[in-house]
Amino acid sequence: MIRVMPTFTAPDGTRLAYRLMGGGSGDGGGDPVLCVPGGPTDSRYLGDLGGLSRHRRLAVLDLRGTGRSALPHDTAGYRCDRLVDDVEALRAHLGPARLDLLGHSAGANVATQYAARYPERVGRLALIGPGTRAVGIEVTGEARRALARLREGEPWFPAAFAALEAIGAGTGSDWEAIAPFFWGRWDAAARRHHAAARPGNEEAVAFFGAEGAFDPPATRAALAACRAPVLLLTGEFDLNSPPGVTAEFAGLFPDARLVVQPGAGHYPWLDDAGRFVATVAAFLG
Repeated sequence: MIRVMPTFTAPDGTRLAYRLMGGGSGDGGGDPVLCVPGGPTDSRYLGDLGGLSRHRRLAVLDLRGTGRSALPHDTAGYRCDRLVDDVEALRAHLGPARLDLLGHSAGANVATQYAARYPERVGRLALIGPGTRAVGIEVTGEARRALARLREGEPWFPAAFAALEAIGAGTGSDWEAIAPFFWGRWDAAARRHHAAARPGNEEAVAFFGAEGAFDPPATRAALAACRAPVLLLTGEFDLNSPPGVTAEFAGLFPDARLVVQPGAGHYPWLDDAGRFVATVAAFLG
């Protein structure tokens, strides 16, 4: 697998990086799938999405202030709506008039706003464990608790569920304790991935959803006219993106398919790479 790590310049002058992998670095690799990570954190946690790069060339963006990308001059540059401009700049840098787009977690908010703003630039849209702030869909504490109870047979469940209830009640903040809920298997591989996926830029996280970052009514209206085929894939146990909430999200698009991956959490390409890649590769074509 060929990996290339070039850079490009965002509209505000910030130098941004991305990883290009799979399919070769020349024209023979075909148009890439532009991948937007969540967090915001270093995109390396995506890896090659469980081997998706063997089926499609991937261009994985390092969001500003993460990975190899530079810090913006203004913290407002971290806002989700501003990151849409970075995606469009990378699309223009790569060359194709239209690209397939994949967003994971918080990155799905960026991808969704991009599809709303530039529908003519999107071939297919894949939203994995999608965040829903861009469209104003709330994940309730009760929905998370109901999903969490499906894991009560796990040895780590009592301590993790107690921490989850305390967070929901506003009496606790032990986010580390609830980490096992985000993987289908809380094993050594999941623990290593958890350590690698932690956001390292607190400003990027804090300003991602700052005032003005989201306009749910406008985004929902634009998505109702979006003609691109859309895949929304979430894990059976994903506390970040519960299946019921993701199904509601899917209903905002004219042409959307919902897939709930059995036994998976928030990182389905780790829990069952074969099933994940087969689903996403078939959708992307």
